[in-house]
Order: sequence, then structure tokens, then C-alpha cells
Amino acid sequence: MSSSGFDVKEVGSILEVRKVIARIKGLPSIAYGQPLEFEGGTTGMVIGFDKQTVSALLFGDAATLKSGDNVIARDESLRVPVGNAFMGRIVNGLAVACDGKGPIPQDDFYPVFAEAPGITERASLTKQIFTGTKIVDMVTPISRGQRQLIIGDRVTGKTTIAADAVLNQKGKNMICVYCSIGRSFNFLLKLTQLFQERGAMSYSVIVGSAADAPPGEQYLAPYTAACIGEYFMRHGRDVLMVFDDLSKHAWVYRQISLLMDRPPGREAYPGDIFFIHSQLVERAAQLKPEFGGGSMTFLPMIETQQGDLTSYVSSNLISMTDGQIYMGSELFQEGFKPAIDLGLSVSRIGNKIQCPAMRALCATLRIEYIQYKELVNMTKLRSSVSKEAQAKLRHGQVIAEVFKQDKNEPIDMIEQILLAYALRKGILDDLPPDHVRRFKRTFYSYATSSHPDAVDRLKSELSLTEAVKEGLDHTLEEYFKSPAFLELEETVSLRA
Repeated sequence: MSSSGFDVKEVGSILEVRKVIARIKGLPSIAYGQPLEFEGGTTGMVIGFDKQTVSALLFGDAATLKSGDNVIARDESLRVPVGNAFMGRIVNGLAVACDGKGPIPQDDFYPVFAEAPGITERASLTKQIFTGTKIVDMVTPISRGQRQLIIGDRVTGKTTIAADAVLNQKGKNMICVYCSIGRSFNFLLKLTQLFQERGAMSYSVIVGSAADAPPGEQYLAPYTAACIGEYFMRHGRDVLMVFDDLSKHAWVYRQISLLMDRPPGREAYPGDIFFIHSQLVERAAQLKPEFGGGSMTFLPMIETQQGDLTSYVSSNLISMTDGQIYMGSELFQEGFKPAIDLGLSVSRIGNKIQCPAMRALCATLRIEYIQYKELVNMTKLRSSVSKEAQAKLRHGQVIAEVFKQDKNEPIDMIEQILLAYALRKGILDDLPPDHVRRFKRTFYSYATSSHPDAVDRLKSELSLTEAVKEGLDHTLEEYFKSPAFLELEETVSLRA
């Protein structure tokens, strides 16, 4: 509505409807991404045009539309509602509540295809975000404002890594937005139930566009989720965004493009598939204090076929993110969970964002583990190995045992540091596997209850000062004399 009281709009008419794409004549002043209103209440968005016609992506039921129906376009960009009231709610790809709790009051409207923060708005990445997954936090750390890709075949644990990262933000003043694209409705129910049972819904928003949702809604879902996250980031909050997953988003966009008769390129994807994902992931940022000081950290996922990292969409996303966590199907089948392949996983931010204690203890863990895996492959063909090789194999086995972690059981940062300290001291190398597993389960609770001063000193300093090391050494010494450890030794000896 203009200041003079007139509603300025353009009116066109439908030429034809092809599933979710409508071709429209008229609308000479149209722009990409502009919202459209059709007769009967159906809405859509401009997704392409030429000199004669406009192509619109429909968000509603195309069965109600027919040739000759009027189409209204107003001079505005497509926007979705955002606000604090979205916390704890479930919305669809258009930011409309779908959890049965009624409409959500909005504080503002944000453009769906907003520009990413400029270089002058961004601050350096200096603060680590803990996912609760030991192998990630120790070896491939993620910073607030980073874009870390989770990639791998289906059923290798990608969703578990992301869900555990959300669960681990409880009490850390972090807002989480979980965007599910093209997954089953049953998956959304299980995810919601998990978050509710673990108290994560109080600081989370779920943007769910199930497999049976209209393709237009699935296409918009990640951009809508980014808008919700940007609202909190612009108001000084830290946000963790999960996109599960962008391979299904690419499939939907490929279907839409083929319906528009766009020429297919590599793997039948349109030529602008790189752009639609890059304009999304570039919105992750750590803002400077003068621009709010908030951050958005992205964990996009992509599904590979038989471990192929060279597919079109996979290679695109690898090139535009700050590193990747690669989930190996062979590791998963071997029972190593989380099945993260450290040889193909990397964080380009590096360990500079880790606290001094974690950085000092975990600096060589990656190379030690990779050398262990190579040594295992070499010794398969040998009947005997040297004592030095045996020691490296045993140390590598302990590292692997420490990295193993149960599903939906995120590990606290201090507990990770304590495990890394014991690992670096070498005191676990001579223990049987049962002892190592018992150590993982019981040492942290023993340290916090029996030697709280040592743990509190580590929490306050987060550095391996002489006082901290002295307290941790004493705690370890007392632990191996405690019933928590001796009872296991008696059990093992009785079995023998």
C-alpha cells in the first residue's frame, strides 16, 4: 500500500500449469523471487522469465488453477516471518507453524534470499563450538561462524553427528535451528521426540519440509531456516544451523528446472545449482560487535553414492565450505562409531580455535591415528612385528577406543580434555580393552566427585599449567587405586 492509499500491483494471467510450474503472460516489471498470488488463494514465486512469459513456482495445490486465471504481483520481495516466539516451535518451509500449537506471533519479516554479510561486517573466527562428539572436537574442531560439511553415504551416522551437536548446546546460550528437507514424516516425529525428551526444544526451532510436501516448500526450506537464524544472529545471539540434507534440496531443484525446460548439465542438474547453494552457505558468519556480535554456524549435510566425493553437488559443497566431516561406510560396518574417516575429514580453520589445553593434547592425534590405520593394513600380511610396531598398534587401538562413542550421548568439553590427558600420558596403553572402556565411563564422574578442586582448576584455566597437571596426575593416581577401577580388575581376573 503506497502513502497515497493506492495498492500498486501488476496483473497477469496463466497460460499453462505444468505440475508445480505455472507459465504466465503479462507482468512486465517482474523480478526473480517476487511473490505471486493466484485466484483461489494459492501462492507462488517468480523463478524465471523471458521476453514473453514468466515462470512461477507454486507453493500450494496446482489442481485449483487453470488457464486464464488472474495472477497478482506486488512490488516486494518474498519474505517470511521471524521472531523470538519461534523458539521451541516446528514450522514448515514457509515458516508457518505445523505443530498444532497455533499461529506464531512474528517480530519482523526477513527476505528469503537475503545477501550474505559483507566482509566489513565479519569478525575473525576464534571461538570453538563443541559438538559433544569427541573425534570432532579433538581432531576437526568447528568454530562459531564456520561452515562444516557432513558428508557420506546413507545410514552412516550423519544425522547422529548433527543431532548430538544440538543436544550438546543445552545450557550454553546457543540457539539451534534444525532444517529437515525431504525426509520422512516419521523422521521428523522421532527427531522432535528426541529433542523434547532431552530438553533441547526449549532452545531449538525445527523447520520441517517432509518428502510429501510441495516441491516449492522443500526448495524454500533451507532459506527460511537461514532467515530464522539470521534474526537471532542480528540480535547478538549465537546460532547453530543444521541442513539435513542438501542433496535432497538439489534433487528438488533439478526437478523444478527440468519442468521449466532448462537445459540439463552435469548429472542433469541445471547450471545454477552451484549458485543456489553458495548463496545459502555464505550466510554463515561471525559478526563484529558493532553489527550485533552474533554468529551462525552451518552444518550442511550431503549424501554420497558409494563414497563418491567427486559427484557434482558433493564437489560443489566441498569447495564452498570450510571443511568436511566424512562418514565412511566401511568404518560403520566395522563397528567404529561415529564412523568418521580422519584421512578425508578436515577443518580448514584448524586447531587455533581450541583452548590451550585441548590444542596441546590433541595436536598429533590425527597423524597418530592415521599412522595406526596404515600400520594395521601393513601388518595384515606379516606373521610378526617389531616391539616398536606393537607399541604403536597398541597406542592406536587405545586412541580408536577413546574415539568411539554411543549415539545421542554427547561428551562435555572437560571430560574430553581429561580423556585426552590420560591418553597423552600413555597410561591407557597397557590396559586391556575392558579397562579402557571402563575408564571412559567412570573417570570423569570419579574426578568430579572425589577431586573437584583439580577439575575446577582445569575449567577455570583451560590450560596445562603446572598446578593443573599436578592435580590431574594426582587424580589419575588415586583413580587406579579406587574401587571404580579395582572392581573391574577383580572381575577380569575371575573371568580369566
